[in-house]
Amino acid sequence: MEKQIQVRIFPDGRIEAETKGMKGEECTNYIQLIEEMLRAETVESAYTEEYYETGQIHIQQTQHNKLKK
Repeated sequence: MEKQIQVRIFPDGRIEAETKGMKGEECTNYIQLIEEMLRAETVESAYTEEYYETGQIHIQQTQHNKLKK
């Protein structure tokens, strides 16, 4: 899943923002950005299940053999 920020603005002026596709603490890096974009201040926050997941890193190791003469 690609990284996304979903923003909902309600008729009473309340704003909810939720990150998608971000694992662990990565989502918290966007709090200040969201506040600046919306000219808003975080009043309450909660973590989704993705916060408690870990991202996967794919590592490929290649071995090069040198022939001795």
